[in-house]
Amino acid sequence: MGTGVLALEDTVSPVTFTQNERWGLKNKSTDTVIVDAVYKKLIPVGDSSWIVQNKRNKFGLIDNSGNILVPIKYNHADRLVSKFSKFGNNNDYGLYDENGKNLVPHEFSKIDILYGGMFLTYKKYKYGIIGYDGRVILENEFDDIYMPKSNTMIISYNGNQYELEQVNAQTLTLPADAKNELKTQEDLNLHNLVVKTTTMSGYSVLTFSDYLIKIFSSISPAHEDTIDELMLSQGADTVNILIRMTWIPKYPFVYARKYYENVRNPNNGPLSGVRNDLKRQMNK
Repeated sequence: MGTGVLALEDTVSPVTFTQNERWGLKNKSTDTVIVDAVYKKLIPVGDSSWIVQNKRNKFGLIDNSGNILVPIKYNHADRLVSKFSKFGNNNDYGLYDENGKNLVPHEFSKIDILYGGMFLTYKKYKYGIIGYDGRVILENEFDDIYMPKSNTMIISYNGNQYELEQVNAQTLTLPADAKNELKTQEDLNLHNLVVKTTTMSGYSVLTFSDYLIKIFSSISPAHEDTIDELMLSQGADTVNILIRMTWIPKYPFVYARKYYENVRNPNNGPLSGVRNDLKRQMNK
């Protein structure tokens, strides 16, 4: 927080200043200190708040007066669409607006931006969609969701793909058959696929070498996910993590966790296609 009681004009559109390699906020016209220079980082979010990093390298959100809107306790932070902030540790990311309102609860492994005023969420290897207003549009029940164009969405579920056009947060709905599948079909995980393949006619047995392909195919995604997470730990709007040396001791531990997550992912690697074919065969 800053020093003393602040007049309203002192907190409008403050500017950053630095002192002793720390950052604070002050009034541009009067040079009055609003927030003391105690933070390692100050990243603007919208017009009224800032992502901050304290001396213990934890992230949170403050307003223009220095009041804490989101507790400064998270290992990772990012700014999305200039007016939202994402905070989390490993698998508990949540999303806030610039006023500190929690739009997306802290229960997702990933939260990314989609076209049309939507966020893509990822939890337990399943994808879902949440609107900018925090409304759940699609529950986390889908194998994949992506938008090749600004108005087109591809949704994968139970081995089938659905293409939706003219998609945005207000118009997105699911085909009726997809809704019925969600109510009636059970998921088939990778373990059951490998163990029970011999009981399925018309398909060859998945060999141990096939599974090794999946194991090795997870190396590159695990590396990319590791770099992404370590970059998030540096906060938004920073120089590339590879320029810094602080990431090196963390890399093997984060990589091991990301590699394990990628290998476990039932939708990852060369076996996913076979798995989807089996699902379609079972549903006929």
